[in-house]
Amino acid sequence: MRRLAVISLHTSPLAQPGVGDSGGMNVYVRELVSAIAQAGVACDVYTRAWAPDLPAEVAVEPGVRVVHVPAGPPGPVAKDDLPGLVDAFTAGVLDDLATSGVTAGRDPDRAPVEAIHANYWLSGLVGHALKHELDLPLVTTFHTLARVKAENGDPEPERRDRAEAEVIGCSDAICANGVEEADELRRHYGADAGRIEIVPPGVDHAFFSPGDRLGARAAVAARAPLSAAARRGERPVLLFVGRIQPLKGLDVAVETVAALPHDAELVVVGGPSGAAGGHELNRVRGIVARRGLGARVHFVPPQPHHLLSSYYRAADVVLVPSRSESFGLVALEAAACGTPVVASDVGGLRTLVEHARTGYLVPGRDPLAYAARVAELLDDPAAAAAMGAAAAERARRYTWSVTAARLRRLYADLGARSIVACS
Repeated sequence: MRRLAVISLHTSPLAQPGVGDSGGMNVYVRELVSAIAQAGVACDVYTRAWAPDLPAEVAVEPGVRVVHVPAGPPGPVAKDDLPGLVDAFTAGVLDDLATSGVTAGRDPDRAPVEAIHANYWLSGLVGHALKHELDLPLVTTFHTLARVKAENGDPEPERRDRAEAEVIGCSDAICANGVEEADELRRHYGADAGRIEIVPPGVDHAFFSPGDRLGARAAVAARAPLSAAARRGERPVLLFVGRIQPLKGLDVAVETVAALPHDAELVVVGGPSGAAGGHELNRVRGIVARRGLGARVHFVPPQPHHLLSSYYRAADVVLVPSRSESFGLVALEAAACGTPVVASDVGGLRTLVEHARTGYLVPGRDPLAYAARVAELLDDPAAAAAMGAAAAERARRYTWSVTAARLRRLYADLGARSIVACS
């Protein structure tokens, strides 16, 4: 395996996570292709040209280039309108592949693409078309699944449901972040167990590692107006990181602060996402006002990814109250920084959080239940410190180099197999 085409139609790995539709998937694609390139496989990442002044391609590092494919207007497009751009995007990818080495010998300095890795269902549609056009194996990572979201109260359009089933049926390999997602693929879609590969994401331990809490609070206070008591370590600080949309459960995090017997502060890092994002932010601000938490809940705009480590280190507890999570990168990054997590008992969070050892898993959506677990940690600093240390130790097993090595073996294996026919 010498070269890989990575499809990320709806969101660019170069975009700021936490803005619009940018989130954990952006981090996943960016970190993964970097690790794969360092392992010797060149990566061409195809994403939609989302602004008018973007260069046609960006050489990010040796072996990694991001190609901005014209499809639709060169600006933001509502997510509901993106399926209508799939054909144009696919044509743009084919055009680039035809001129940049997919045909052996076309460019002596660029090896031909030997496999396609699509991220999210929209990219899966593109990858499916490319597979049949180019006779290349298709690997798909969905990141979220429509039927799982519907099961947790977030229904998706029927066209997404049908598309996911179609892509799953024709993918040569389907990457699951953990055993929970693998089970969901089999249970909801009847995915062939022999084509499911469990490949957990990683974390960059050079940035995300334990550190001094008060020093981190001093750094965070430059962006979030923490009280003097919080900066001195005399008042607990909770943290929520993620896009502001109903799925992520920011309302539960705010209500948790209101329910605590402690005078805690909450730092929220992220921005509105999706069609409901603006409404959700206004709704949560309304909760903050009604609960009289205006001086204790601090909204911080999305931050460069590597700066999040200071926020994780500054917190006593990180809240991850999502309705569903295929993996939960925030929980992993918090753990790597030695901060206990109180998270929803859903999806990949069940794999990342070892209940009562590295954090707590909370069934349901009751803020009182979250508050009870947070209070346990705040009332016993020694136990919380031990839990944070255990979380950091557990997080060390997750590295992007290991993830890349697993995928590199998978790509090589697929090259030796017959391509899967559509089912």
